[in-house]
Amino acid sequence: MTDPANESDRQQREPEGVAPRPSRRALLGWGGAGLALGAAAAGSTVAALRSGTDTAPAGMSGAAVAFHGEHQAGIASAVQDRLHFAAFDVKTKDRGELVRLLKDWTRAAERMTAGLPVGEGAVGGLPEAPPDDTGEALGLKPNRLTLTIGFGPGLFAPGRFGLEDKRPEALVDLEQFPGDNLDAARSGGDLCVQACADDPQVAVHAIRQLARIGFGKTAMRWSQLGFGKTSSTTPDEQTPRNMMGFKDGTRNISGTDTAALDRHVWVAPGDGAGDGAGWMTGGSYLVARRIRMHIETWDRTPLQEQEDIFGRDKAEGAPVGKPKEHDAPFLKAMKPDAHVRLAHPDSNDGATILRRGYSFTDGTDGLGRLDAGLFFLAYQRDVRKGFVRIQRALSKNDSLNEYIQHVGSAVFAVPPGVRDKDDWWGRTLFV
Repeated sequence: MTDPANESDRQQREPEGVAPRPSRRALLGWGGAGLALGAAAAGSTVAALRSGTDTAPAGMSGAAVAFHGEHQAGIASAVQDRLHFAAFDVKTKDRGELVRLLKDWTRAAERMTAGLPVGEGAVGGLPEAPPDDTGEALGLKPNRLTLTIGFGPGLFAPGRFGLEDKRPEALVDLEQFPGDNLDAARSGGDLCVQACADDPQVAVHAIRQLARIGFGKTAMRWSQLGFGKTSSTTPDEQTPRNMMGFKDGTRNISGTDTAALDRHVWVAPGDGAGDGAGWMTGGSYLVARRIRMHIETWDRTPLQEQEDIFGRDKAEGAPVGKPKEHDAPFLKAMKPDAHVRLAHPDSNDGATILRRGYSFTDGTDGLGRLDAGLFFLAYQRDVRKGFVRIQRALSKNDSLNEYIQHVGSAVFAVPPGVRDKDDWWGRTLFV
């Protein structure tokens, strides 16, 4: 019998527009896991969420970003201040169980991006059962939380889930680039979830809940916390700086430039149609790279040499010979091995990527040096024509290579957005 006090409290917590949740008692038959999700839970998100194409200024702390849309949020959305990125290995061998997991993750993501607890919440339930939500985000606003999922190459391996004929050709196994020193424990993964928010606790909470829901079916392979965004998708914001003190991502694709997004980021109808990848229409491809910076060596490098290495001045961020940051660079005025010159689209047959990187510091390396650098995230329409083309040039000739090293790597196919409350992450792949 429903406790009237608990029922009244629950109604007060549920904002208008969110479908009522089934009682915890009705859901206890789900193996006793206390997750209480499923198709009936969290039937829809808050009706008053912002449009999926809206790139609100980062200063709008506490706002919610729409979960539903043609494309997943967290790609062209205004870049938030904090990141928790996680890669998972899929442990279940049952295709139906994997589909069920993706549906449960979707329902949980709908709720968390709206600022709501997972399932029946963290408090007020049966004392004999673990709560559905761990509770560390209680009382916190959504803080522009976005959750973005991707599928790694291993998910398409023969003999696993019957998806081998649907692996896109654009989802390549990245080659070993010159200078790479990749740690297998920080690379790869069958699934990834990128959680971005303006509050680190909100982002960490989101990944924690998905890991709990996936217990027994997935296991976290590696994760990365990030702070201090190094790129912006909103052109009216000041360009952020990386751990080397230079403005980063000056010429990044704007989240409001639909023509550039269509050309360089979103998979279009017909892309990969011949290789079974039509399910990716409206999606994108993500390359994640953990780039260690040799901070101590860089900090002893003369200012002029630092500026020559990047091809920009350190104060304004202006390209060599120009007074303003956003002035069109004259590449030939830069040194042949300058980073900006080698990474520019004009040096790479027009190759352009959308960057959403973050700085990181993970303590020391045991030798008294900071384990710090850039967690590089790049979205593109085709990995072969985007990251691979650019990185081939950078890895061979970039003078910045003396001060950095790529130590982690992963690539994922990021499916299109969840259209409505009946849709779910990856539906186009599995139907």
